[in-house]
Amino acid sequence: MTSDAHPAVICTVDVVLLTLAQGALHVALLRRDKPPFAGAMALPGGYIHPQDDVDTHASAARVLRDKAGLQSPYLEQLATFSGAARDPRGWSVAVAYCALVPHALLTAGPLTLTPVAALPPLPFDHRTMVDAAVARVRSKSQYSSMPVHWCAEPFTLPQLQAVYEAVLGEPLSKVSFRRKMDELGMLEALPGTLQTGGAHRPAQLYRIKPAFRRSLSTSSRGL
Repeated sequence: MTSDAHPAVICTVDVVLLTLAQGALHVALLRRDKPPFAGAMALPGGYIHPQDDVDTHASAARVLRDKAGLQSPYLEQLATFSGAARDPRGWSVAVAYCALVPHALLTAGPLTLTPVAALPPLPFDHRTMVDAAVARVRSKSQYSSMPVHWCAEPFTLPQLQAVYEAVLGEPLSKVSFRRKMDELGMLEALPGTLQTGGAHRPAQLYRIKPAFRRSLSTSSRGL
C-alpha cells in the first residue's frame, strides 16, 4: 500500500543483448512506443510481474520472449541501477541482464542491431548498462569460455579465435590461444570431419563438449 508520502518504487528489468556481426560487437535496441522517451531507441526492458515471475531472471527471460521473440542461450545478471533521477516517472530500480545471442538467431524480428562503438543517444541509463556489459564480457573473455556462446557449431579453431579477437578487440597469438583452449578443456574434435575449400588446407572441426555446454547454461544464472 502506498501514499503520496511514500509512492511506489518502479521495478523493471533491462536486457543488454550482445551479438557479433561483421566482426564487431553489436547491441540489440528497440524503438520505444510509449512515454517516457517515446520514439527513442532503447534496450529491451519491462516491468517485473510479481504474479508471474519467480525472480528477476525469469522477468528478463520473459522480456526477451515477448519483445524480441527469442530465448537467449546465455543470460547473466549484470548489475542493479537505482535512484530518483534515472526515470522521469519516479524513484526506480532496474536489474540489468546481459544476453549473448548468436547472430543467426537475430536475422528477423523487431530488434535493431547497432555497433557498440557507434551507439545513438540512449534514454534512462541504458548507455551505462551497455558499457558495463561490454566491460564484463571483455574481462571474462580473457580467461573464460564466454565467447563460445556466439559460435555456431561446428567450427574450426581459427573461427573460434576470430570470435575471441572480435570480442576483445585485439589480435591473439595462435599458439597462446590454442594453449588456452587446451587448458579450458571444453572442445572436442568431430572425428573424420574437416572443413575444406578455399586457399587453406583442410581444418579440423570442433564442438563444445555437451557436458560443458550444460554447465555453461546452468552457471549463467548466477554469475
